[in-house]
Formats: sequence, C-alpha cells, structure tokens
Amino acid sequence: MENNRNFFIVIALSVAILTLWQVFYVNPRIESERQVAQIEAERQTSQQTDQGASGLPQHTQPQGQANVPGASGGSVPGTDGTTTPATREAAIAATQRVSIDTPALSGSINLTGGRIDDIRLKDYRLTVDENSPTIELLNPQGLPNGQYAELGYTSTQAGTNLPGPQTQWTVQGNASLTPSTPVTLTYSAGNGVEFTRTIAVDEHYMFTITDAVSNNGSAPVQLAGYGRITRFDKPATAAAYVLHEGLIGVTGESGLAEISYSSIEEDKQITPGKSTDGWLGITDKYWAVTLVPSKAAPFQPRYSYFADGRPRYQADFLGDTLTIAPGQTQNFENLVFAGAKEVGQIQTYEQERGIRQFDLLIDWGWFYFITKPMFWLIDSLFKILGNFGLAILATTVIVKAIFFPLANKSYKSMANMKKIQPELMALREKYGDDRMKQQQAMMELYKREKINPVAGCWPVLIQIPVFFALYKVLYVTIEMRHAPFFGWIQDLAAPDPTSLFNLFGLLPYDVPQFLMIGVWPIIMGITMFLQMRMNPTPPDPTQAMIFTWMPVVFTFMLATFPAGLVIYWAWNNFLSILQQGLIMKRQGAKIELWDNLAGLFKKKEKPAE
Repeated sequence: MENNRNFFIVIALSVAILTLWQVFYVNPRIESERQVAQIEAERQTSQQTDQGASGLPQHTQPQGQANVPGASGGSVPGTDGTTTPATREAAIAATQRVSIDTPALSGSINLTGGRIDDIRLKDYRLTVDENSPTIELLNPQGLPNGQYAELGYTSTQAGTNLPGPQTQWTVQGNASLTPSTPVTLTYSAGNGVEFTRTIAVDEHYMFTITDAVSNNGSAPVQLAGYGRITRFDKPATAAAYVLHEGLIGVTGESGLAEISYSSIEEDKQITPGKSTDGWLGITDKYWAVTLVPSKAAPFQPRYSYFADGRPRYQADFLGDTLTIAPGQTQNFENLVFAGAKEVGQIQTYEQERGIRQFDLLIDWGWFYFITKPMFWLIDSLFKILGNFGLAILATTVIVKAIFFPLANKSYKSMANMKKIQPELMALREKYGDDRMKQQQAMMELYKREKINPVAGCWPVLIQIPVFFALYKVLYVTIEMRHAPFFGWIQDLAAPDPTSLFNLFGLLPYDVPQFLMIGVWPIIMGITMFLQMRMNPTPPDPTQAMIFTWMPVVFTFMLATFPAGLVIYWAWNNFLSILQQGLIMKRQGAKIELWDNLAGLFKKKEKPAE
C-alpha cells in the first residue's frame, strides 16, 4: 500500500543514517576510547613501577633563543628543547614549586617559567571505578603527555631580561595556593624593572594572574605580554566526527575558531586578526585549558604546530608593545581556565567574568538550538529527581507531550488507513499490474476519506532529530559522564555492558564487541517489535520481511550506542504503543497486535498443488 511504502522508505532512511553513524562514528569512538583507557592504564602502571631516578627532565634552553622572551626577538616562544622522559612524580620533584589545593583541583605551579603544568581534577576519575586514578589535565614538559599554560613577556628592546620560559620566580610569603590564599611571585629583570605576579584561584577551575610591572629605572621599558598553551600529544579520540577536539578560540571579528589536530598539522600556523577580547586554548572532549588575555592592550592570537624537535601544538597570543616610563607601574590581568567543561560553570564564567562566547567551549554542534534546550531540560529534571536516567525518562514524556498533537494526527490517519484496508485491497485486485491506475484510484480514495498517507511517517521522522540531540547531549556534556542509572548501568554515556551471548555475565567469558547485545537493547527491540505489530502485516512479501526483521536489525545497531539513548528509545516506544492503542480504540480501528502475535505461532497452510 502507499502508506506502507512511505513508511518503509522512512525506515530504510533511518537504517541508512544509523548505519553510517555507527560505521563512521560509533565504532571508531568505542575503539578510540578503549585505546585511551588502555594507554592511560599502562602509563599509570609504568609510573608506579619505574625506578629510573635518572630520568629527570633536563630543562634545556629552548631552541631558537633569539626569538624567545628574554632575548630580542619580540615573539611568542614557539619551540621547546627535547627533554628526557621521566615519571610524573620525578618531573615534578625536579623543580621548585608552589602547591595548589582547591575543592576541585590539586597540583602545583612550576617556579621555572611560572608555568601551570601540574593539575589533577579531584572530582573526575579515569573510569567508573572509584579507586581509578584522577584525571591528569596538565603535565610537565618532559612527559610524553606534557601540557602546560605559561605567561611571560617579550621585547625587541636590546638589553632586556624579561620573564620567559627559563625565568626563576621567587615566592614571597605563602607557598600554597588555595581559593582563600593567593600566592605572590617576584622577579627582578635588572635595570630597575621589577615584576610582581599574584596568582589567585577560585573554588573551581579559573586562575587569575595579575602582573604588576614597575619601572624603577631611568629609561623607558618596552614590552609585550604573551601567553601560550602548549601540548605535546593528542588524544586518541581526536578523530571523532561528532565532536571537536583540538585548538579552539573566540577572538576578533572572526569569532569561533575550531582547528583540528590534523588541520593544524597540515597548515602549520593559523593567524586570525587582532583582537581586544576573547579567549583561546586547547580542548578535549570533557576538559580544556584556555587563556583569556588581558584587556590592557590588543593582542594577536595564533594557532600553531611545530614539527621541529618534539612535535607540539600551541595556542598563543602576543599583546601589543607597551612602553612603561620611569617611575610608572603597569598592571596586566590574564585568566587561565584549566578544568572540566561543566555547563553551568562555563556559563557562570561567561557572565560574571565577561568572557565573550565562552559557552562555545562546549561543542553543542550545528543543532545547538535543539541540543542546548535538551540538556537544560535533562539537567533541570536531574536536580529534581536525582538521577540522570530518570531525567531522561521524564524528558521523553515531556517531548511526547510537546509532539502529541502531531503524533495524534498521525495515529488518527493510520487508524483511518486501517478502516479503508478492504477498499485498498479491492483496488489492488481490480487494477492488478496497472500501477498508474491503481495509484490514481488510491489517491482519489485518500482525498474522499480526507486521509494523508504520509502522516503515518511523522512518528518516526520527529523521533530522529530528538534522538540525535540526546545523543549529542550524552556524548559531549561531562555531566553525563559516568552518570549511573540503576542496576548494571553505571554509565549512561557508555553502551550497556551486558550481553545475551554470555547470559548477561553468568557464563565466564567475554564476547566480541559486535555481540554485546545487552538487556536494554533487547528491551528496546521488543518494544519496537510490539509497536510495529500493532499495524497490519504488509501483503507484499518483501515489506513483510522488513517488517519482521527491522526490530532485530535495530537491536544490534543500537547495542553499541550509549545506554541512556537506548533507554530513551525503549521508553519512547512503550509510550508510543500506549498512545497509538488509545487513539486506535477511540477511532474504532482494530488493534492488530494480538492477531499478529497469534499469527506468528499459527501453522502456515501449504499452498495447494
């Protein structure tokens, strides 16, 4: 029938979309995250067992000395010398440091260069296991996964000795940075130029670095402030298509810049126009490190990849040159964000600190107008219900209510289609193979009965954008990371960990990834099967075969999707069954579910010979 044909066209398109999604995104993501966990576990093990105390990092002078701060090049440092790999603990112990201790962070600041290069996130662990290591966001330069934030000064003026990568700062007073106790560092550049750096941190992830540059000499001093985020590795998940990981920033008139690792490796350097506000840095899926430059002077942002020596990625800025007259003091205030991309906290920083479009640090995607409200709804319900799984179930009910008029109209049309089934069958028999006359007669019948045969497709179509919006929310927001439901679902953002093929863990062996068909995917498949069986079985054998096997195909496909998404789909199917059954009953249309189920067990008659 025409309605069946349209319905199955929609289903075929849905299968094609989900198949492409799984092949090009889901499977690579699962493999990448497995590699990340394996690499991190191996690294943690090696750090615990490594006894090579001789592996301390050698803080060599950066290459290209003529172009680094403290020399005369007047540019942001772009190279770092090759260092000897070391354990994290040894690399930290090799330098003088100021400790960091906040409710959200632990770590230290390297007094050599004043670098923030040791940050752990107290609230986040590598896996759902509460004993797994905390996330290491920033690491010293000498490590394979080295990453740090650095602020300094450069000048083209001869004879200057401004703070740079090798500068040794001195602590004045308190040597422990907490939200209530800032630390003060000092450095004397000679010729009467003194630097006083005050570092403060809030209870979350924002550092405020205020430099007071005093010229106590007899000659003017020219200098320009710089800042850089430097990273020596890239995440294994950086190839995920649905999410940006890499260099990022919002500066100048160009606005948002999202530069992938592969793109910057090819281009080597991208230099947007100058800016007077904004931010830039390097982002991962759940964490980021960014700089918010001082507004004391315009600055030039830059994104770079350096292949010489140790390959590395860098987001940096260079402020315009300022002149400090004798007897004057110039203040510079820069912000450094180093932490988890928590939606509420990011939005708070944007509003309270006046950071332009800082919320774009979270990759909401092209359909942000659906994704952001979806997250807001789920997060609001979570604050009431205390469980993200329950919040997803409640969100499904609300979405169903919003689309109720459209779905109601669709189901009414489907119910009316069932009423005219005998007439449609008669037309098919009357016109036989004359498709054109058959279609004309059907369209006249639809027009006379005021039926839209395409209306039955809407329940499937309207579910697809909601489905992908929820997928995006589950994947990109850290609030969903390691969020438990009930029972065996301890991470709604990960697939159901059980499998039918080892009796859901009762048999003592692991199964291949493609056979990880858990409890919730099976529930989803059953609800989809029941929903489809509420409609008459199509008379066409091909359509009937698709009708039968569609739930099985979807069960296997969605088994690798996040459990939260599968729970949503199963619950949505259940609500659709109730809704469709109620509407069909009101319209006086026969509910085919029980007859179809009974027909599965009836012995089929053999055709007469």
